[in-house]
Parts: sequence; structure tokens; C-alpha cells
Amino acid sequence: MNFEFHNPTRIIFGAGNLARLGGVAREYGAKALIVTGGGSVKKSGAFDRAVQSLTAAGVAYAECDGVEPNPRITSVIRGAQTARSQGCDVIIAIGGGSVMDAAKVIAAATFYDGNPWDMIHHGQADVHVPDKALPIITVPTLAATGSETNCGAVITNEETKVKSFIQNPLLSPKAAIMDPELTVSVPRNQTAYGVCDLITHVTEAYFNGIDSTPLQDRFAEGVILTAMQWGPKAIADGADIEARTHIQWAAAVALNGWVQVGTNGAYPVHMLEHTLSGHHDVTHAAGLSVINPAWMRFAAKTNTPKFVQFAQRIFGLTATSENDVSCALEGIDRFEAFLRSIDCPTRLSELGIDDALLETYARDTLQIIHDEDGNLPGRPPMSVADIVSIFRSAL
Repeated sequence: MNFEFHNPTRIIFGAGNLARLGGVAREYGAKALIVTGGGSVKKSGAFDRAVQSLTAAGVAYAECDGVEPNPRITSVIRGAQTARSQGCDVIIAIGGGSVMDAAKVIAAATFYDGNPWDMIHHGQADVHVPDKALPIITVPTLAATGSETNCGAVITNEETKVKSFIQNPLLSPKAAIMDPELTVSVPRNQTAYGVCDLITHVTEAYFNGIDSTPLQDRFAEGVILTAMQWGPKAIADGADIEARTHIQWAAAVALNGWVQVGTNGAYPVHMLEHTLSGHHDVTHAAGLSVINPAWMRFAAKTNTPKFVQFAQRIFGLTATSENDVSCALEGIDRFEAFLRSIDCPTRLSELGIDDALLETYARDTLQIIHDEDGNLPGRPPMSVADIVSIFRSAL
């Protein structure tokens, strides 16, 4: 292991902490651009409480609402225009991962005269690397993406149907106010998708990372087991604040970088899903729920010992050896059964997707990211034919 790790986001965690928003925001600016999604934060009263806290602290605000579930570059452009015209000096994202991702790119786009899509990696020769961004404060209302405490964002170009990412230290939120009470109103299906999302964040590095990372393995397994224990409780009873609390913290830990330290892992499942939802605008975690088990069955053939470890430690299965393929596959079956038990889809047909564009998905994914041999990075690397076979097995 050889790494450098730094996460600068200040975390303010616990029920009732939304009331601290104004005081925290005042440390970074006098006028905030509040970025929100489709209106749930206003229906729940969270928006009004946030504004009340800001007003009490003397922080004015403007709004950028209506950010889509797969946030579009047009919403980023609109938000940056509002931030400039209204003289905003701090960005506050109140919502789920899509809202937080859009807010991050808005923060950088405010200082960029060109098209913000230039910042998003989509196969272009020259990617614009922002050198300035407004300070960002995240207020997650959904336990899922972990975007509240990292420097990444995923944005969709609705014209080209490309969905891809940016990672830049400037996009790390200055503070994340994580109030589990804000997640109580999240519907059952979105709660379940969040559980799937956070688990997939840790299985990516767990299965695609380097060998001999025992401590990181235990961190990852702890996140998975916590999600599997408390996720169903949060789904069954949305008002279970204890369950909501544990799931929200698990989601943050899953992608604040700590679990992945030193693993050098790739994210092939996410890359495949980005292409899928770029074409079909499906819910991100619903796509992950379908693709991850299908990819696992493919990868277990070449990285069998890690999948055996997963089966033993997560599901208590017994293996005849570290290369017991049947044990590895049984662990994957158990994982897929868990996803089905919380009503997550496990087949592309459940998302209304057929086999018409499987090769297109594969080639589009490789246009975004590929290694020196033209394959999708992962363990193992994947060719067009490999990717097609994974998608086909998920039909």
C-alpha cells in the first residue's frame, strides 16, 4: 500500500443539526445559492427551516431548484448563471446525490466562461480543469451517494445521452450538515435504492483493488453488514430514526475515501451504469442493483478468492478452499437475493431495457474510460465482448 489521504470536509452529524446551517454558511459567505431538486425539500418543510436558519444568521439567498434525478448539464449552466447574476458567494445543496453533484459543478462553473461540459470527462482530448470554485455546503436528505463528503460529481448531457464524472479537490464541500431527521420522509423505494448505492460504492474497491488490504477489507465489510442490518429496518419503518442514522453514516463512510484508501480500485460497475442511465434516464441505484450482481458473476471467475472471502464474511458460508467457485457464486446469489428482498430490481427487463443496444452501451462506456489496451479498467479489465456478455446476462 502506498497512498496519500486527505478529506477536508467538516462533518456536522446528528438529528436536529439543520438548525446550524445559517451559522456554518455565514463562515463562508453572505449570500447563498440554494440548490434543490424536484420539490420534496419544500414539501417536507426542510427548505423553510433551512431558510429560517440562514435568515437568523444574516445570510441572504437565491434559488436554483428543479435539479433532475440524473442531473443535467443544462441545470448546471442555469445554476451558474443565477449564482453570477445574484452575486452568490456560497453554494448550499439541500437534497440527494443529484442535487449535491449539480451544486458542486455549479460552484466551479460560476467562474468559467465556457461550457461547463468541458469539465466533465467524456472522451475529449482536453478536459478543462477548474482552478476556482465557490465554497460548498451539503445538506443531504437521502442516505445513498456519499456525495456530501467527497470531491466527485456525475452529470448527464441530455443531448448526447452521455453521463460522466468530474473529480477535483476544489469540489470538496467545506461542510456537510448531516441531519438524519431529514431522511425520514424518503419513500421506501428510494431508501432501498440508497442502501444498494452505498453497498456498491464499497464493493467496487473491495473487488477491484489490489491484494493485501486487510484493514480496508474489514472497513468495507463493516459498511456492507451495517447496511444489510439497518437498511431493511429503515425501509420497513421510515420513522425509525436509529436505523436512518446508521444508514446515513454508512453512506457517508462508504464514499468519503476512507474505505478505499490504498486499494487503487477501479469502478467498472459505476461506469457501466452511467452509460445505461445516460441512455435511459433510469434511477442510478436501480441500474447498479441490476449490473452489480451480473458483473460479480463475471469477475468471480478470475478473482475467486476475494469473492469467497465475501461469501464467508458477509453470509457466513463455508468454502472448501479459497478458489471454491461454487461458494463464491452462492455468495453472489445471496447478495442478489438481499437486493430483491428490499425490492430493488435485478434484471434489465424490470427497467424496461432490452438487448437492442448492448454493444452501443459497451462502446460508449469505453469512449469515456479505457486502459492502454482499450479495455474498461477493473479486475479483470473488460473488452466490448465482455461488457456485452455482462449486460446480456442481466437481461
